[in-house]
Amino acid sequence: MAGRRTSLASLAGAKVEDVPGRSDAVLMSLPLAKLHCTRFNPRRNFGTDEELREFGEKLKKEQLQPAVVVSRAAYLKLWPNEADRVGLASYVIANGERRYRASRLVGRPALEVVHREDVAKDRATFLDAVQSENNDRQDLDPIERAIAIETMVTELGGADQVATYYGKTKGWVSQQRKLLKLTPELQDLVAVGEMPVRVARDIAGLPLPAQTAAWSEHLERRRLEKEAGARLRAQAANPPEPLNAPASETIRFTAVNHDPAQAHPESTTEDRFTAVNQRPEQPQTLTAVHAPAAPPTREVPVQKPGGLPDSIPEPRDASREDEPTDGPGPKLFPYHDGLEAAHLLLHKMPPEERAKVYDRLGKDQQTQAARVD
Repeated sequence: MAGRRTSLASLAGAKVEDVPGRSDAVLMSLPLAKLHCTRFNPRRNFGTDEELREFGEKLKKEQLQPAVVVSRAAYLKLWPNEADRVGLASYVIANGERRYRASRLVGRPALEVVHREDVAKDRATFLDAVQSENNDRQDLDPIERAIAIETMVTELGGADQVATYYGKTKGWVSQQRKLLKLTPELQDLVAVGEMPVRVARDIAGLPLPAQTAAWSEHLERRRLEKEAGARLRAQAANPPEPLNAPASETIRFTAVNHDPAQAHPESTTEDRFTAVNQRPEQPQTLTAVHAPAAPPTREVPVQKPGGLPDSIPEPRDASREDEPTDGPGPKLFPYHDGLEAAHLLLHKMPPEERAKVYDRLGKDQQTQAARVD
C-alpha cells in the first residue's frame, strides 16, 4: 500500500509560499540598495534636508512604522516599461518613501519593510496603496491629491474607472483634477494653504492669462470686506454720541388748544402760547397740536434781520355764529391761521432770535426754488 506524501511544512505548521509575501504580509529588514521608489507617488514635499535628517536620526533609534513594498517582478507585471527605471532593485516601495529618503540621508543601511504582494494585484490597488497612507494621515496637500487622482485616471484608462473604484461620481473625479488647471504659481499657493480650495476651483475654470488677475481681485475684495468688518466692530464697541440734544436743552414752542374747563380764568389769548427760551444757540422745535384747516395761501413776508412785522394781526372774533365758543367741543384757535400766529410770535421774539427765523425762512425758500427749477 503506497503511503501518501506529507509536506514537512504542514507537519511543522508553517505556511509555505512560492513567493514570499504573496498571501501574508512579511516583515523584513532590507538594505537600501535593494529598494526603489515608485514614480507614482503624488507627494512632492518631503521636507527640507534638515527635517529629513532629524527624521532619519529618530529612525536610527527606532522605526515604529515599516514601509510597504512589492517585489520587482509583481511591479513590472503591472508596468513593464518601468524596468529601466527600477534597475536592479529587488523591491519597489508602495508607501514609505520619506522613511527611505531620511534613512539614506543619515547613512542608515537598511529599512524595515512589510512585503505585501497582494498590493500589486492590479494597477488600481497599487495606486490606491501609494495614496492611502498619505491620505489617512492627511499628509498630502490639495495639489498632491489632485496629482494622485490624475495619475489614476491616466493609468486606469479614464475617469469612469477611477469613479467606480472609489464609489464616487465622475463629477467628483473632475473636481479633484480641476486644480491642476491652475498656473504653477497659483498651484503653489493652494499647496501651502494661502489660496482656499473653493476659490482655486473657481479660478481654475478661467483661461490661464486671466487667473492671476482673478486672484488679485479676490484678495482686494477680501481686504475691503475685512476693513468694513473692522469698522463695524469698532462702531459696536464705541457707539457715537446721540445727535439729538437733550429735551432740557431744546427750545420748544408749544401751541395747544386747552379745554375751557381746565383753562385758568385769568389766562388771556396770549397766554395760550408758551415760549421757553433756555439756550438760543440750540436748534428750535415747533410742535403744533392744532393744525390749520387749510394750508396758508399767503407768502410769509421776508423782513430784514432783526426787523419787526409790518403789523400785528388782531385775534379773530370769537363770537361768530358759525363757530361755537362754549360747550363740550374744543375751543377754536384764536387766529384765522398759523400765519397770523407766527406774526404774533415774531413780534414777541427778541431781535436776535427773530433774525435767525428770517435767515432760516430765506434758506428754505431758496431750497424750494431750486427743487422747482
